[in-house]
Amino acid sequence: MSDPIKHECGIALLRLKQPLQYYVDKYGTAFYGLNKLHLLMEKQHNRGQDGAGVANIKFDMSPGERYISRYRSIDSKPIQDIFDYINGKFEEIGKDNPALLKDVDYLKRHAGFTGELFLGHLRYGTFGRNSIESCHPFLRQNNWITRNLVVAGNFNLTNVDELFDVLLHVGQHPKEMSDTVTVLEKIGHFLDTENNSMYDGLKPQGYSNAEIYSKIAESLDIERILKNASEDWDGGYAMAGLFGHGDAFVLRDPDGIRPVFWYEDDEVCVVASERPVIQTAFNLKYEEIQELQPGHALIMKKNGKITETLINEPSSPPSKCSFERIYFSRGSDKDIYQERKQLGMNVVPQVMESIENDLDNSVFSFIPNTAEVSFYGLIKGLEDHQNEDKIRDIIALGNDAKEQDIRDILLKRARIEKIAIKDAKLRTFITQDDSRDDLVAHVYDITYGSVKRGKDNLVIIDDSIVRGTTLKQSILRILDRLDPKKIVVVSSAPQIRYPDCYGIDMAKMGDFIAFEATIALLHERNMIYVIDSVYRKCKDQENLPKEQIKNYVQEIYAPFTDDEISAKISELLTPPTIKAKVEIIYQTVENLHKACPGHTGDWYFTGNYPTAGGNKVVNKAFINWKEGKNERAY
Repeated sequence: MSDPIKHECGIALLRLKQPLQYYVDKYGTAFYGLNKLHLLMEKQHNRGQDGAGVANIKFDMSPGERYISRYRSIDSKPIQDIFDYINGKFEEIGKDNPALLKDVDYLKRHAGFTGELFLGHLRYGTFGRNSIESCHPFLRQNNWITRNLVVAGNFNLTNVDELFDVLLHVGQHPKEMSDTVTVLEKIGHFLDTENNSMYDGLKPQGYSNAEIYSKIAESLDIERILKNASEDWDGGYAMAGLFGHGDAFVLRDPDGIRPVFWYEDDEVCVVASERPVIQTAFNLKYEEIQELQPGHALIMKKNGKITETLINEPSSPPSKCSFERIYFSRGSDKDIYQERKQLGMNVVPQVMESIENDLDNSVFSFIPNTAEVSFYGLIKGLEDHQNEDKIRDIIALGNDAKEQDIRDILLKRARIEKIAIKDAKLRTFITQDDSRDDLVAHVYDITYGSVKRGKDNLVIIDDSIVRGTTLKQSILRILDRLDPKKIVVVSSAPQIRYPDCYGIDMAKMGDFIAFEATIALLHERNMIYVIDSVYRKCKDQENLPKEQIKNYVQEIYAPFTDDEISAKISELLTPPTIKAKVEIIYQTVENLHKACPGHTGDWYFTGNYPTAGGNKVVNKAFINWKEGKNERAY
């Protein structure tokens, strides 16, 4: 994506299923779990530009001994900062007596992060805040070991205001109205309720308090806690939690919007946001890793029992996020890699039409690096197209065909060049406003001489075009320096028209170039009444329960074809100084579904939100835009 947009958050949970001494004996280190957690987080570093955090629970500690460790960082390299800090503590221990680093009993009593249960989180900030207080994991402490709760997740909830009111209704006084705090306290409330209920049931049976706490730890009903806590959550979430006594869980939303994968053997149970991360960290095959099903929780009991349990009835069909496949997740996943290639192949007919089938005078490349796999698919599709032409041309030569003629036909290839090279980030924020745009325009450099001046078409594929800012301010300008006849920019994703409210920071209608283009078309064609009509409909339902709100913003786009909107986008994003003709092509929604059949969550492109809260958000986003309010819709 050439536009600057942040990734999804990432989670990593690791449960050691054997005593720590087992890992010392087998792997020669007491830090096997910590090292694996480090690897799981580093392999998801793409999901944590703004911060990171880790937490650890030690099993079977005596009262008075510390059993929860947590460290968070908003350093520019947060993962490195966290593990430098933790490992620095171990280095101090080992200075005078290296043997202590393999003394399990000593480490558990005297060193943090030497327990059996680990939780890691990689964060991006959806609300522009970047403080330690906003960094996961969040901790809810209590002197009852079974009431301690650590939570981290990849999620956004659309109905925080409703959930906040629920907490007030049960008598709580949350310190902040945010989805993270609300989730923590909601789970915490039902954790307290479960503890109280079990205590009240056991106390009359004559058990001592110590015996009661032990029995609660053994049989705490995690399934019931999660069902009660999450029954009214609206949004996308992959929620992970640790309890002080050693139970743990990972909960996925009923639509499967946010991804979760897991693996278990007799040594570990591990969970991560992406499958290849687990594959790499534990040297596993694709088929050995399971996907946590929508609406289910992976519940890990302290006794080692692992179950995948239904919590909330899954949607039918689920709306797994298609943008995870297009852009967010790393492309090393087997399925994602093939899907991204297919996205590139699917745009070939549109590309061929745009260049008038002139492959001989067309050069193909990609910007940025995240579009590379789609580019391979585009080239494969072009080769398939060319092969059909080659067969036809060879047949046309007849029986008297000359070897050189056949050779000339067979040697025809799509022309591939490395066109754009991204330089190191320029510190544009210290530059005067009147010169900043010029500096931005030089973020990429180009390969001069790769395009025949005035004769070649230059086709560039991008994974998606959201705002188009970088395209207009930088990319098109530098590509035009090559003097192509035509510049064709291809988005492997469809036009992004609607705000996302389930993870990424796309909450304002005015941020989308597709919306801007459509509004411009409505003005040009004297159809402003459509804007006013949609605004009235949105205002009329502003105070309705979210379940009754409809997405009337879809009516903004209804008068126009995709091609009409793409043409207007091309016009708006073409700088006035550009000499070449510019055309921007988008993937169709139909072809998106063909490429990613298992991930049909397309609300970014269609406005078909999987939850009622999505309609509430788009309704508010449009009202904010119409009223000139530069604020988030949720």
